[in-house]
Amino acid sequence: MNILTAEHVSVNLDGQTILSDISLAVHSGEIVTIVGPNGSGKTTLLRTLLGLMSPSSGKVTRKDGLRVGYVPQRLAIDRSMPLTVERFMSLPTRQTPTRIKDMLIRVEADGLQKRQLRDLSGGQFQRVLLARALLVDPELLVLDEPTQGLDQLGEAAFYTLLEHVRADAHCSVLMVSHDLHVVMSTTDRVICLNGHICCQGTPSVVSKAPEYRALFGLGTHGALALYRHDHDHDHSHDHLHEHDHA
Repeated sequence: MNILTAEHVSVNLDGQTILSDISLAVHSGEIVTIVGPNGSGKTTLLRTLLGLMSPSSGKVTRKDGLRVGYVPQRLAIDRSMPLTVERFMSLPTRQTPTRIKDMLIRVEADGLQKRQLRDLSGGQFQRVLLARALLVDPELLVLDEPTQGLDQLGEAAFYTLLEHVRADAHCSVLMVSHDLHVVMSTTDRVICLNGHICCQGTPSVVSKAPEYRALFGLGTHGALALYRHDHDHDHSHDHLHEHDHA
């Protein structure tokens, strides 16, 4: 079942084409990772899929009443303002201490409730953002470059956690990244974006695509293939979709 679909979506801003002829679908329970270089339109695509921007042409369809949990790329917090994790997670909708504790336990961050946001490490803060996104019981969890600023160990820990959260919450995940090495083992499908969809498929399939190599070079093949998973060869959609934009 598709919970989110884009059909021939294009986005033009100030006379410039940012996205061209994007068609994709996110299926129930699936993890989809969008990768692409800086300036490839990843965040614009995300905002368009979520209804925060309107496409110039084409159509985006979301499941009726789709509950979306969102982990932003960055969140500006006044570091001088006293704000505990518990208070932050009750904004804008008040939450009970028990529910906050349950969500923090789910993201392996129990015990942070009374900590000041300004005192959290980068990894702790990302876990708090993830816990906050889970408060809506999302059917779709959307993450925009969630590990930006973390070191490699922090990234690995976060993505392992995300795998467990997806299984526990039974939700789909749509994730954006420009760091290819964070395409994790449980990603079902990778979409390679550069203003249009260059190619898509499982990590091992995309890593062999000439369109992918043209964007990221031969040296990145190992980084992506490193994260191939056991189901690469028995996925029903383990094939490459190539888009000719000549």
